[in-house]
Amino acid sequence: MLEYHLESDLIEKGYSNICGVDEAGRGPLCGPVVAAACILPVGLVLEGLNDSKKLTAKKREKLFDEICENAIAYSIAESSVEEIDELNILEASLLAMRRAIDGLPVKANYALIDGNVSRDFQLPATAVVHGDAISPSIAAASILAKVSRDRMCEELDRQYPQYGIAKHKGYGTKVHMDALRAHGPAPIHRKQFIRFLDKDKA
Repeated sequence: MLEYHLESDLIEKGYSNICGVDEAGRGPLCGPVVAAACILPVGLVLEGLNDSKKLTAKKREKLFDEICENAIAYSIAESSVEEIDELNILEASLLAMRRAIDGLPVKANYALIDGNVSRDFQLPATAVVHGDAISPSIAAASILAKVSRDRMCEELDRQYPQYGIAKHKGYGTKVHMDALRAHGPAPIHRKQFIRFLDKDKA
């Protein structure tokens, strides 16, 4: 079970609303990158709460609802395919994270950021490598982001059924890459991520 060690240490230092922040969708070839920020009541136990990648889709969906019901505040935001192409995926991910923090209905005064980069946030922040396997707040944010993005992928699949997005969620599987070769890219594809198509033509 994840423990609130990081959050408790920050409370002892005088911070009251500590949000965990994580993103989903850095690796796929298409669709936005989605980030979530979440402030949990310190000590709240949500059975099975863990890094979203270690959970089944069914368990993530269940926890998504429980997090939304029990969180002090949460916010979900994204950076578009156009922003990813313009900025690069790291900068777009950080932008989505900042938007998620800004969207919290209860303002955070400290952020725990999953990963190893925590620059340019408008509040004190610490990057936590593998934070979604350490901090309940970050794990909750990872689930909010992952479920939200998966739902977006279901919608993208309805709009562009030829790519099979509902199954692979936009990742560069053989099925997805073969579909790109057969049908060409759609407006939802990240230009920076599909350069292999240019190499195929060369």
